[in-house]
Amino acid sequence: MIKLKNLEQMKGIRRSCELLSEMFAVIKPMVIAGITTGELDREARAFISSRGAVPSFLGYYDYPAGLCISINEEVIHGIPGKRRLENGDVVGIDCGINLDGYFSDAALTIAVPPVAPKCARLLQVTRECLDRAIAAVKPGGRIHDISRAVYGHARTAGFGVVRQYCGHGVGLAVHEDPQVPNYIGAGPNPRIVPGMVLAIEPMINLGGDGVEELDDGWTVVTRDRSISAHFEHTVAITAEGVQVLTSW
Repeated sequence: MIKLKNLEQMKGIRRSCELLSEMFAVIKPMVIAGITTGELDREARAFISSRGAVPSFLGYYDYPAGLCISINEEVIHGIPGKRRLENGDVVGIDCGINLDGYFSDAALTIAVPPVAPKCARLLQVTRECLDRAIAAVKPGGRIHDISRAVYGHARTAGFGVVRQYCGHGVGLAVHEDPQVPNYIGAGPNPRIVPGMVLAIEPMINLGGDGVEELDDGWTVVTRDRSISAHFEHTVAITAEGVQVLTSW
């Protein structure tokens, strides 16, 4: 069931998104060679806690951290720990915040210099997929308009598109209906209407589409171990159009 948000709920979701954007502004400059993923997670959790909020991923289905940090062939759900970032790593950071019962969600991928040209191109195209997806969001349109924008651009660039994981509704819970796939499938294709809040998140691979889960029960990697990139924004649909609520 799709939960349409009223004006008061939208205000709460916006505040959560603003705080999430502030968190990314703090964490992004810290993504350098030598830092551990655990250090990034601790800094993010401390910042969020200092603002009276909680990381919405922490404890969600027993997930053990506040950030998901996915490196190179890791697509999503990488668990922070002792691993140190190295030059050339492609680092995806995904985070959600629960502020007074209102939820935000965003992700970005950063390459630690020096950046291989093929990785720079992957990040560029994945970011463009997100931009095109957001541009496709119009009241009265359909969810598959978003899917088509992502899939078409990624495929034209010769990249793989993750199918097993997708975007989703957000705002009053970590994950809500509707699902927002990054490809055109046979699933539900509801109309886009004012009051929806969506987390749109292209996950694009340098190689094929296939992914698999590691033995830790969380980390998802590309099946061919090619590099993956992930960008995500929380957006609100109003009568006037789409509004991007998060930033990096």
